[in-house]
Amino acid sequence: MILRLAWRHLTLRPWRTAFLLVGYALGVAVMIVLLSIGEALLAQARDEKLVGGGTLTVLPEGIDVEVMKTGGLGGLFFSIDHARFVYLQLLASPRLADRVHAVAPQIEGKLLYLRRDDGREWPVRASGAIPSRSAAVGAAPMLRAGAWRDDAGDRRWMAPSDAELRREIDRFHLPPADVQGNESWAEWHYFNVLSADRRRWAFVTLMVGGAIPDGRWGAQVLVTLHEQGRPARRYSSVVPRERVRLSTHDADLQLDSSSVRLLPDGRYAVRAFARSESGDGGGVRVELLVTPQSRAYFPGSTLAGGPQISGYAVPALRASATGTICDASRCERFDDAQAYHDHNWGVWRGVTWEWGAARAGAYTLLYGRVQQPDSIAAAQPLFLYLVDSLGFLSLFRPRTIEFDDARRLRVPGGALRVPARARMADVRGDDTVVVELEIEDATATDTRSGLVERGEGEAARRLPRPWFIQMKGIARLRGRAHGRVLAGEGTGFFETYR
Repeated sequence: MILRLAWRHLTLRPWRTAFLLVGYALGVAVMIVLLSIGEALLAQARDEKLVGGGTLTVLPEGIDVEVMKTGGLGGLFFSIDHARFVYLQLLASPRLADRVHAVAPQIEGKLLYLRRDDGREWPVRASGAIPSRSAAVGAAPMLRAGAWRDDAGDRRWMAPSDAELRREIDRFHLPPADVQGNESWAEWHYFNVLSADRRRWAFVTLMVGGAIPDGRWGAQVLVTLHEQGRPARRYSSVVPRERVRLSTHDADLQLDSSSVRLLPDGRYAVRAFARSESGDGGGVRVELLVTPQSRAYFPGSTLAGGPQISGYAVPALRASATGTICDASRCERFDDAQAYHDHNWGVWRGVTWEWGAARAGAYTLLYGRVQQPDSIAAAQPLFLYLVDSLGFLSLFRPRTIEFDDARRLRVPGGALRVPARARMADVRGDDTVVVELEIEDATATDTRSGLVERGEGEAARRLPRPWFIQMKGIARLRGRAHGRVLAGEGTGFFETYR
């Protein structure tokens, strides 16, 4: 019956019937095309080489997804800098525990070279993953035989102990090949500690420097004791290279009888002995046990430009110290005192910086900028790094730090204007920050006279601003980050040049 009606309709209205048939055919063709595109998109979305499991994929900024997928030339060399820091402090951090179930670091299609003992070499593509993490996001490969489980290296990468993490970021370095033999190379451990009444503090530096490892080099222990409103007392001792022990695999440093040792529980044992620079025959003895707060660290960065290399890491951005510091006039005891520790390395001739670290209530802030000689680095923004009890909180980039040079210090040849206050601010989307510094004490060191606490070369550095200013004061923090109000106040130490 239906076929008869269709035939009668075709013979009575042939043109209208043909038009309807063509329209129907076009509709079916369009539907087939759309379904094909949808199936292709679904297949691509399920492609493990593109997604790698899970529901979100984090890629390096600027990477072309299609280049990554097809293995084009531009996809051979991308990487995520400080990937473990991103894993520990961002994606797998306690801050996101209610929203992130599992995180899996992966490397896909990395270009490597396989070399035999006889010198023959083949390019290969390699992939890397942590078995338990890949399984957690549904991206574990199908095994034909055997087992694929986490090993000790996987465990250290995704869940390092405090000591393992600090050993890696706090280890020593050999000068790169292009700066070997440069006698302005220096590397050092730096600690500061503040008394409970905030009126006394100490800077402790154990430094190696010179043409390491085969040229003329040595070490120095530097201790400066400060009391608010009084001149600083400086102590130093030179240590020949034969009495220096350093390693590129750990944080331990031995300079004769002075030393920094990283203990198995992640604390630092610091011992320093030095002679007074005043020539009175006195000395200082430092014995401190420094306990860093877990997750409060800066993983480190290296700035390189030609022969200028500056590296910096902060294994203990927020720490406490227990022990004693004794000199000829007194022996002071510290119990869970505010403390800080960083590690610096590089070629420092002609280099200046802005730097500061402070507590601000529940928050700890770190800011800085390295200014290379003969460059426009002074126009570059600072970084302002914030942590709280859960670790990394936010990063801001203030364009500048505004100083009010209302203080005066007496120096040889006259008076020197130094900061009394400072301010920096930044806006990042919905996040804002304002940091105000109130300087309570400042000292000036002429870098043309030799070594100072934070890494000066043996020779005069010919800086346009030769006075190195070290300050102690109050930091006040306010703003918003991730929808939370930022507010806090505390003590910190700050540095600049004049």
